[in-house]
Formats: sequence, C-alpha cells, structure tokens
Amino acid sequence: MGQFGFFDLGDRYTGLDKFGDPLVLLKKTIPWELFRPELKVVWCTPDEKRKSNAGRKPWDEVLMFQVLVLQQLYNLSDDQIEYQIRDRLSFMRFLDLGIEDPVPDAKTVWLYREKLAQAGMVKPLFDRFDAYLRDNGYLAMGGQIVDASIVPVPKQHNSREENEAIKGGSTPKGWNKTPRKKRHKDVDARWTKKHGKSHFGYKNHINADRRYKFVRDYEVSEASLHDSQKFDDLIDGNNTSSDFWADSAYRSAETERALSEKCYRSHIHHKGKRGKPLTARQIKANKTRSKVRVRVEHVFGFQERSMGGKFIRTIGLARASVKIGMMNLVYNMSRLVQFERGVTAPG
Repeated sequence: MGQFGFFDLGDRYTGLDKFGDPLVLLKKTIPWELFRPELKVVWCTPDEKRKSNAGRKPWDEVLMFQVLVLQQLYNLSDDQIEYQIRDRLSFMRFLDLGIEDPVPDAKTVWLYREKLAQAGMVKPLFDRFDAYLRDNGYLAMGGQIVDASIVPVPKQHNSREENEAIKGGSTPKGWNKTPRKKRHKDVDARWTKKHGKSHFGYKNHINADRRYKFVRDYEVSEASLHDSQKFDDLIDGNNTSSDFWADSAYRSAETERALSEKCYRSHIHHKGKRGKPLTARQIKANKTRSKVRVRVEHVFGFQERSMGGKFIRTIGLARASVKIGMMNLVYNMSRLVQFERGVTAPG
C-alpha cells in the first residue's frame, strides 16, 4: 500500500466528478449563506451569556445546517450521518471538510436539530427559501394543488388502557414513575387507516404549485387528522392562478363555498355517496382533474424513492415537525437543482 500523497485527495475528487457527484451541484446551486441569520439566532450563544471562553468553539451554523440537509436527503439516523461523513469523500467535500478535520458526532447533530425544534425555526427557513425561489423567477404559477401524505414513525407498544389515556390527553398510570420509559413514548402520533392498512405517525399536508411542483406551504399533524382539517391553512394567496385542485377528501359544501368566496376556481374531485354513485360526467371530470392533481403525488414519490423514504425516527410533534419541514425544504432544494442543471422542464 502506497503512502498518501499531496494530490491523492484531489485525484479522488476528480474521479467522483466523472460520475457526476450530485452533491457538487447541490452545494453550488443553493445559496447557503441565505440561511445564516436565522441559524445564528438559534445556535449561537451571545458572548455575554457564555460562562467561559474556554472549550471548543461551536460548529459553524451553516455547516451544521448542511449536515441536517444531508441527513434528510438520504434519510439517515444521527449515528449514520456521523459515520457517512467520516466515510464518504462526497460528504466531506460537500461540507468543506478535509481528512484531518474533526467531524460533528451524532449527539452534536441531535443537539443542533433539537435547538431548531425548540425555536420553531424550520418553517422560517422554509419560507426564506421560498422567497428566494420567487425572487429568482420561480413564482407560484398555474394554480395550486393540496394533498397530504402519511409519515410513519416507530410504532408504540402500549396497552389499550394506555392508549385511551393518551387519546384523552392524560398521562397513563405509572408513566411518571418511570421517566426514562416516558421519554421514549410518542403521545402525539396517532393510528389511522388507509386502503385497509393501519399506519402510525403523522401527516405531511402540502400545497404545491402546478407550474414548478415546488412545495409552497406545509402543515404537520397527527396521522388521524382528516386531510380537510388543514385545508384553510394551506391556501396560497401568492399563486398567480385562481385554479385549485385536490382529491375528493377535501370536497364539501363548506370548502366549495370558501373557495368561491375567495374567487378560486374549484377543481376538487367529485365524491360519491352511499346510494348516490358518481355520474358518467363526474367520472369523466375526475379523470381530467387527475391529470393535473397527480403532479402533487410526484412530490411525495420523490420523497419516498429518492430521499430514502418518509419514515422518521422522532418522538413528539415538535421533533416530527422539524423532520417533515426539512423533508419539504430539501425536496425544494433538489427540485431547484433539477431546474438549474436543465434536466427537467416546468411543464
């Protein structure tokens, strides 16, 4: 085995470039310094509050944000992201880390993400990037599409009595006596059924524009909440078109009236009722609307297949909101990279 030479690392990076390292484009395309003001507020302790100037300096806030982006892009646990940064040259180059540089450990990654959760800062970061998209010509155009997707979390093995207490908003008997056990219990996630299968976790409610398929807004809830309950929160007043698409779960007299009052053109799927099936005209209308509405499914499909799946390893709504918010933000970053490299068209 030969000795490590001065130019060997550069040669390795050149070899990676031949295969089209996607992280090079991500690093180049995204204006990372754009996020520094919000990150600095969350992660930097003012000098007057520091107990001492001794000890290791805090990690750069943008670097740690990039670590969280990598973690979300590949859906890695805290231990896995630490290992992959140490092991993968592409990750090190993305973070501007050399072989000799220290690497954020798993606990540090958890701590920085926890601070984001406590500060509720992911949504402002998402909004700042959306403003950047609009300022650079990617306006919300062509109408808006609303949908929701279940985001599973580790299943909880509780007794029926414990589940009833949780649903009632109280702490199950005996949990306060075992705080370690209580910390590992997710009392915010809920069970729901879809297509005859049971799922446990949360929901990612999104609004995507028809033109570019960027996520323009999102809300996070427990999985059991009906999709329509987040409808009003997702209406995007910045979309240049008044057309509005959604599946039949959102259709109701109240929804149609609300859209009409706000001068939106409803393209929400018709919904059949017991004893009153859809007419041939309504079925045909639904098929036409599906050709547009399916674009929002592409968002969830990308998150599922290209971002390592939607399964998250968190406990509680606040932490789930951080992971799901980052999922939507990183999707938008990846979508922008596709446009900037010219591999996709907005139509």
